[in-house]
Order: sequence, then C-alpha cells, then structure tokens
Amino acid sequence: MRIGLCQIVSTPEPSTNLGLVREGVASAAKRGATVVVFPEATMACFGVPLGPLAEPVDGPWADEVREIAAEAGVTVVAGMFTPEPDGRVRNTVLVTGGGAETHYDKVHLYDAFGFAESRTVAPGSQLVTFPIGDIHVGLATCYDIRFPGLFTTLAANGASVILLGASWGAGPGKREQWELLVRARALDSTSWVVACGQADPTTVGREPLGNAPSGIGFSTVADPFGRIHAQLEAKPDVLVVDLDPATVHEARTTLPVLANRRF
Repeated sequence: MRIGLCQIVSTPEPSTNLGLVREGVASAAKRGATVVVFPEATMACFGVPLGPLAEPVDGPWADEVREIAAEAGVTVVAGMFTPEPDGRVRNTVLVTGGGAETHYDKVHLYDAFGFAESRTVAPGSQLVTFPIGDIHVGLATCYDIRFPGLFTTLAANGASVILLGASWGAGPGKREQWELLVRARALDSTSWVVACGQADPTTVGREPLGNAPSGIGFSTVADPFGRIHAQLEAKPDVLVVDLDPATVHEARTTLPVLANRRF
C-alpha cells in the first residue's frame, strides 16, 4: 500500500482548504499514492466558530472532496466537521474514493491542556474499520492516540493499518509525546500507524488562534514494531510511503500481544 500524507496548515475558510486538498492529492497521486491522508480539521482550522461551517457527509464540501478523489483515482481521508442536533458539531473523518466510502466521528474529545473540545464538539461512539483491497484499515483522530484500547480494538477488528489525522497542540514536551504515542500505539496494536498532523502555522507566518490546537507538524509513520518508518518536519509538506503488509504478519507472529492479551 502506497500512502500519501499531506501535512497542511488549514485556514478558517473551507473553500480555501479544498484547494489545499486538491494540491495535496495531485502531488501524492503523481508519486503513486493510492490513499491520501489529510489532518484533522482539514475543512477548517480550530479557533473559529465551527457550527456555521459544519456540513453533513453528503454536503457540498464533502462532495467536492469526492470529486477530487474520483478525478485522481485515489482514496482520500480528511478531517471535517458535521452538524449535531444539540448545536455542537462532530469531529468527523471522511473517507471517500477508490471504492471506499465511510466516516468516523472522533470518540475521545480533547478536554486537556486547558482546551475543552467537548464544549463545541459532540463525541462519537462507534469505531470504524474498512477494506482497501486486501488490507483492512482503521480510523482514529488526534487525542484518540492517548488511548491504547482503541488501537488494540481496531486491530482485533481486523485492522493492520490505522490512519490518524491530528491537529496537535503545541507546548513543552508535546512533540516528544506525539512521537512516543504514535510509536507506542503501533507497538500496542502491532499495526502500521499513519499519523498525519497539521503543520506548524508559524512556518507559514501565521500565529495560532487563541489556545486552539493548531498543529506542530512532524507527521509520522510507525511500523508494527514501533519504529519510525518515515517522518516530516514542522512545515507543510507531502510524504509518500510504502507499507509492507508482511511486516504486520512478522510482528504479530514474533510479538503476539493481541493473541496473548487477557484484558
């Protein structure tokens, strides 16, 4: 499986961010990627009112992403916001193109480090896996990375690749935590973990909006043994990587934690 990670800096404008999706897909597809992953909050950055921007997964913004995916002949995975009846939104991952069509609503909300995502975002309740060819893929979003059970459950449900979009909050030690958590979740689940984050907005001359998590970059791919397979720096960039399914089989044979676990 050849996957592209498009590390972008989302703006507050969904239409502008569609341009970033189009550019990223074109770049990754040109290099042979069949799956192109974007960060959490691709539709619009955190720090702006999300309710007025939210659209359903069959709305105009998502349909534009579908068109981009269809034109390039790839599967696109991108973070968006969908409306919730109580006035909040859902933090949603849209998956579309290449024969795949599903979505995941973020389960674990970022009520930490002085930020309260649950004030404006309603939690999801269902984990999601889906096939791409012969490979089963799981979905997660940002703060989910701190919860090992989600990743081992996705793996137990058949996932050997877990795609995660993030808009990681900056601060002392946060990059080290990000790298450690991506590697640990890959090791916990003996799966490939493909973690695509928002780039650091200061690298393009933008300041973060208030205390909203705006991204630090360093999108990371970890193999099923917890080793960093590939990684970006802080600025916007596109990373294309090949994932070998045989590595999953090797890890799960050598280190059968999924089979040995008792809780």
